[in-house]
Amino acid sequence: MTTTEQVPQLISLSQDATVKVAELLAAEGDETMALRVAVRPGGCSGFSYDMFFDADTNPDDYNAVFGSVTVRVDSASASHLAGATLNFSDGLQDGGFSLDNPNATRSCGCGQSFG
Repeated sequence: MTTTEQVPQLISLSQDATVKVAELLAAEGDETMALRVAVRPGGCSGFSYDMFFDADTNPDDYNAVFGSVTVRVDSASASHLAGATLNFSDGLQDGGFSLDNPNATRSCGCGQSFG
């Protein structure tokens, strides 16, 4: 069931995040790699985000393409990430990647855990 039709409402990448992920993927040197975004049980608020480069594909993955960047989300994480936006900032304060997730009812100070 690999599909891209639900991509805009499932997860999106800001322009800055797309550029940064593309740079990081290019540095990996493996064109089969994609950014996998997942939700795992744990963290101080109930769930935590997991992001990593992954060459593996699963038949139930949701795939989103942003320029040269493919984002994969497993079916178990999809409902937790629907409508989320991955952002990137290279500022001195609060720099790095962050997820703006409309499904999070609470989060902790680390920004990596939500409920």
